[in-house]
Amino acid sequence: MKSILSTKKLTSAQKNLILGAGFSVVEYDAIQIEFLDVEFPKNLENLIFTSKNGVQAFLKTQPDLNIETFSCFCVGSKTESSLIKKGFKVVKTAQNAADLADFIVKNYKNAHFSFFCSAIRRDELPEHLTKNQISFEEIVCYKTKSNPQEFKKEFDAVLFFSPSGVQSFSAVNHFKNMLSVCIGNTTAAEVQKHTQNVTVANATTIESVIARAVKALN
Repeated sequence: MKSILSTKKLTSAQKNLILGAGFSVVEYDAIQIEFLDVEFPKNLENLIFTSKNGVQAFLKTQPDLNIETFSCFCVGSKTESSLIKKGFKVVKTAQNAADLADFIVKNYKNAHFSFFCSAIRRDELPEHLTKNQISFEEIVCYKTKSNPQEFKKEFDAVLFFSPSGVQSFSAVNHFKNMLSVCIGNTTAAEVQKHTQNVTVANATTIESVIARAVKALN
């Protein structure tokens, strides 16, 4: 029986997508999230979130906000749905940070933005905004901690959901002949430092990563 390793704990429904396809699955959290206590500026207006963790960290420290006054700009459908569920107005959802920065530069030249991110965020978005003189502040609201776990067994495929998840896995494991299935291109770029045996999901959802893995292994 072919086996899949997920570097993120899955829901029962997500696990069943793998088991139902006739594969075995092992799962663990390659990274852990720690929310930080942050004093947020009073004049929040346009909010940028590049992950669901940013949304959760924001809501954890700011429970009594009048969210109708905010316009949100985000990366990925999971981030978007976590915002919509809480009643936020989402102006733009992009596939990746570079596309989102592009959209802001073209359409919001004179607006001010607050970017909620982790202590180890990627550079594309802030660099692009800075280069184009967009006014923004960066608010570090959560920390990503590596949770490395060594596996003696070789899997047929490994599912990766972030560059930091790849770094955590590669710290104690070899990629060998395993297929790496990634949620997006930035995660795939991190995998390519170790192996070229990599494929990217059609959409930035866990379900899409699973579907790509199942298709590739069949």
